[in-house]
Amino acid sequence: MSETRRLAWRKAALTFSFGYGLLRLYWAAGGRWGWTACDRTDPPTAVESATGCGADQVSDLPFLQGWGAVLLSGLLVATAVLAVRRPGRLVSVASGTAAVALVVLAFPAHLLFQVPAGLAGRPTDWRDVAGRLLLLTGGLLFGAVATARARCTHRLPEGPRAVPSWVRRWAYAACLVPVLGFSVPHALWLAGVPFGISAELIHAAEDDLSWTVGLSITLAPLAGGLLTLGLAQRWGQVFPHWLPVLGGHRVPRALALVPATVVALALIAYGLIGIWVVASALAAGTTRWSELAEGWLAAGTVLVFLAWGCCLAVATYGYRLVTVPVCAACDPSPAERRPVRAG
Repeated sequence: MSETRRLAWRKAALTFSFGYGLLRLYWAAGGRWGWTACDRTDPPTAVESATGCGADQVSDLPFLQGWGAVLLSGLLVATAVLAVRRPGRLVSVASGTAAVALVVLAFPAHLLFQVPAGLAGRPTDWRDVAGRLLLLTGGLLFGAVATARARCTHRLPEGPRAVPSWVRRWAYAACLVPVLGFSVPHALWLAGVPFGISAELIHAAEDDLSWTVGLSITLAPLAGGLLTLGLAQRWGQVFPHWLPVLGGHRVPRALALVPATVVALALIAYGLIGIWVVASALAAGTTRWSELAEGWLAAGTVLVFLAWGCCLAVATYGYRLVTVPVCAACDPSPAERRPVRAG
């Protein structure tokens, strides 16, 4: 990447940090435009969605949502300023940490279900959606700052590189886990088959979700799982020849690494938060083990997301090792100079 483009990413991250910090300062000072009081774990009604669950009636915000968030935004601004003025390895690490934090807070895995449901007509808290998308944008910007590096101007070997067997195994696992653990059960439930779930819950889901929303929820993990195979296949490194214009050209690493990393972090966060919520409900007595046993497959979805995220994270790391540019003329690091074995 040229120095001009790297500087552009840093300035974009700085602009985001200032803008997001001002928004948080506005909310902490009492403004409520764009802020929502709705509980993310409890789907709002149409009236609640329109008013942000009475956001205008909330006088004071909790510390973490108010002045605490302002302080954290200040850290983002400081990191972005250092990235522009004094870029270096330490700033890259700080930018990467900021990117991970913003992506996790954005909870993008929930957006995969929230946005299609809202577009299909289900009551949706669009203030919350906008906030998540804003955080996700900031995470991607800081991720670009953290991973930006000088582009090698020397000619690199053409064609795909050999993929180690362990990367293939993790990529196949990252494909099968969501298909077998999520898409197949949801397809059965969509067809009215009470497998791993009670018939009452099936009827409740039919009343709550339309056929369009149910189908999109079922197919989204299936499509994501199939795309994961690109991390271990030829077409994940070189575009297939039958594609117009792009056919035969090398796949940009960021095109695979950025979405895969974001989704992996989101899935892991979703799974961990889900486990914490279930454990808290069991400890508080609001949920009983018998209720979990009644819908054991639905309750196990959080474990599916966690396993999916872990498999995808390892496969993504393997893809990074396989596709890292190796050029002696650019004096790569010892880790990058080490050849990747195929077996």
